[in-house]
Amino acid sequence: MRIECIAIGTELLTTRRLDTNSVWLGERLAALGLGFHRKTAVGDSREDLAALFREAMGRSDIILTTGGLGPTFDDFTKELFAELLGADLVEDARSRADMLDFYAARNRTPPQVNFKQALIPVGAEPLRNLVGTAPGVWWQDPPGHPGVRIVMMPGVPREMKRMWEEHVEPRLAVLAGEAVHTLRMVVAGVPESNLDERTRAVREQHGHLDWTILASLTQVELLARGSDPADLVAARAAFEPVLGPDLVSVGDSNLEDAVLAELQTRGQTLAVAESMTGGLLASRLTAIPGASCAFLGGATVYTLAAKVALLGLDPAWLQEVGTVSEACASGLAEAARQRLGATWGVGICGNAGPGAEGEAPVGAVFIAIAGPAGTTLKAHRLAGDRAEIQLRTTALALDLLRRAIVHPAPSR
Repeated sequence: MRIECIAIGTELLTTRRLDTNSVWLGERLAALGLGFHRKTAVGDSREDLAALFREAMGRSDIILTTGGLGPTFDDFTKELFAELLGADLVEDARSRADMLDFYAARNRTPPQVNFKQALIPVGAEPLRNLVGTAPGVWWQDPPGHPGVRIVMMPGVPREMKRMWEEHVEPRLAVLAGEAVHTLRMVVAGVPESNLDERTRAVREQHGHLDWTILASLTQVELLARGSDPADLVAARAAFEPVLGPDLVSVGDSNLEDAVLAELQTRGQTLAVAESMTGGLLASRLTAIPGASCAFLGGATVYTLAAKVALLGLDPAWLQEVGTVSEACASGLAEAARQRLGATWGVGICGNAGPGAEGEAPVGAVFIAIAGPAGTTLKAHRLAGDRAEIQLRTTALALDLLRRAIVHPAPSR
């Protein structure tokens, strides 16, 4: 089946809003053994949309659209499809009732313009939206296009995802036939090219699987897809000894999930003190539900004064060793651990740029892990812009902590 996605909204053509919907949909399609043959982001232009819709109906079996189902003047996805296909729009009673219930639950009255969202093309089926006000549309065999399926979904990600899971994916699963299963292995501390070379022989042994390596600023993923789950079990067993301690997790989890899981398994706790990363490490940890079982908290100590006031470090000592130094990182980790009574403490300092900070060049990073057996420290010199350096630093800190937890140094 030829499937294409059309992400609608002028905001998607700027740097202020990214099209994450099509990426998510691509992942869900892959799990069904399906995939896009084309993705397009288009602005709120009737002329551009009309031309694109005509082309899509002539080349694709399934057209997935996101966006343009709202109540405002720039929302006309349904209207334009109906116009191109010569179909009238009629109000769907259930969609109108859902909208009234949505507003009543919030003690509000819907503006009259909102009721245009309940209009559905004749011959199409509304898809209920229980977390928003815009129903979707499933239009099978539209006039003049037998065998084509048009699926219109909201652009708001949480509304789109809920609609996909409840109404769209089950229908496509029937069309897809044989399911495709995925093995996902997350690796840290190894560059993508090195991982490619290191795992080539094992991948070739399991060459009947579809392999992908995906690198990001924080980790590398090895993905294998196949129709037989037993093949993936065998591949995992072959890869684990090759990857060794660099293997972070298998499945849907990432670095921060893995760290929290290791801490919880051992009944251990964590505290952090961040200077250069400004709380980004704590944010990554607290984004995981249930993080409080292991993560006690931390301090964003961006200035010398904050390091003194919040962690009790000696100002004269800090001025002597420098606030971007190995000694400072160690002091942060040890003070955070002691102040909160945690099993582990993480300290981060560095210079993310864009200019030099004292004697520290841009990209200089110091990470310390304080634990039951003492303090481990790593120094790095990272490339990239400010945001990239900060994000990569949190990943390096999480991985260093993970290794310390899983392979603790002998007590002194």
